[in-house]
This record gives sequence, structure tokens and C-alpha cells, in this order.
Amino acid sequence: MISRREFLGELGGTFLLVFLGVGTVQSAVLTGAQMGIWQVAAAWAVAVALAIYAFGLASGAHINPAMTVAFVVWRGFPVRKALWYFLAQFMGAFLAAVLLYLHFKGILASFEASAGLVRGQPGSELAAMTFGEYFPHPGLKKALGWANAVTTMPMAMMAEFVGTAILAAMVFSLTDPKNQGGPGAALAPVFIGLTVAVVISVLAPLTQVGLNPARDFGPRLLAYCVGFGSIAIPGPSGGFFTVYILSPCLGAVFGAWCYQALTRYDQQTQASEEKS
Repeated sequence: MISRREFLGELGGTFLLVFLGVGTVQSAVLTGAQMGIWQVAAAWAVAVALAIYAFGLASGAHINPAMTVAFVVWRGFPVRKALWYFLAQFMGAFLAAVLLYLHFKGILASFEASAGLVRGQPGSELAAMTFGEYFPHPGLKKALGWANAVTTMPMAMMAEFVGTAILAAMVFSLTDPKNQGGPGAALAPVFIGLTVAVVISVLAPLTQVGLNPARDFGPRLLAYCVGFGSIAIPGPSGGFFTVYILSPCLGAVFGAWCYQALTRYDQQTQASEEKS
């Protein structure tokens, strides 16, 4: 079972993450308020750090089902508890998307009208990308004249797998008490956020970078509900489950394993204790 504090911590942390992060995407796409991918990435870094600082004590601030899966596999996090975490994370993400839609729905409609987009019809992913994520990046695809084949589904799955693996490896490193080379608990959220920002800056042209099934599916479900239909789920290229849910979960498990296999702090600590 899970305590009320933990459930609300995960809900609140994911809500804050999605409201600030996805909200930055919406302001960037719909109003041009951000200049380029790096500014959006930097805002995501701040959103991640703030969510962890605000709710870390309450729930551990997983704020990402993929990280919860990695904690289940490698740190003994209880499976039953993880199921409640998943629910809280998806609820937080969906509620944040609802609030964002209430703020931006007028601007969204104006953007669609000026771009000649019909919600739910082919091409409207250029607006739906302000909620869920698509491959290749719809804005860059239009601006640069890309074909869909520049990012195939296997490529998109690999990008989300690798990006989340890097994130998980860094989370496990930064929260490992045996790692004396880290910045310490007080600064760990900052460096986790910076990891997200750097991964976004590299991989966003390919998949917009999800790394977090709740961050993608919560807003994507809201987009489906407000008229984007099959453009939201399953999306024009399909693969929303394999690319943005399955791949991050597998990547997180793999990345955490890589960190532990490469550092072997447990074996080093045990060996030093035996020598003494």
C-alpha cells in the first residue's frame, strides 16, 4: 500500500514537472516565446529540479514511471507501491495538461487557424505536439522539409531508449550514497535536471524527447479528448506506446544496470570491509 503523502507527492511532483515543462513547449510553439531547443531544454531542467526539491521528501520524487520501473528492478521498490506511483504520475500529468489547455486553448485555436490546420486531420500534429510527442519533430519537419523516414519508428525507439538510459544512469549515480564523487543530495536535483536538458538538446529533433511515459501520455490523452483523435492516439506514425512508454521503461532499466555494472561500488565496499 502507499501513504496519502507519497501518492500526493508523486501527483504533485509530476503535475509541477508537466505544467512547467509542457507549458514551456506550448509557449514556444504557439507564441514563439522561446528561442530554439536549448531554451526549452533549460526550462525542462528547472522544472525537473523544482519538482524534486518540492516533493522529494514526500515520495522520493520519481515523477517518471520509467524511473519507478528501474527502482523496482534494481533498488527493491515494492511492485504494489509502484502501481500506485504510476497512477499518481499519470493523474498529475493529465491534470497539468488540463490546466494548460484552459490557459492556452484560445491561443491554440488561433495558431491552428493561422497555420491552416484542422484539428484531428493529417498535419494537425503541428499543434498536437504541444501536448504529446511525435517523430520526427513536426516543427523541424515542416521548416526543413523532412520526410517521415528521417526518423523511423526503430530510430525513435532507440533515441528514447538511449536518452532514458543516460538519465537513469545519472539518477542512480547522483543518488548513490556510495558514490563519493557526486555533488551531494542538495545539488543532485540540479544535475538531474541538467541531464534532461542535455539529452533534449541532442535528441529533440528526432522524437521531441519524452524520457517519461507520464509526461507523454497524460497530455496526449488530453489532446485526444479535445479533438485531436487519432492524431493524438495512436498518432500519424503510430508507435506512441512502443516509442514513448515501452522504450523509456526499458532504457531506464538498462541505464541503471550499466551504472551499477560499470562502477561496482557494492563490491568495492564489501572488499574494503573484508580487508579491514
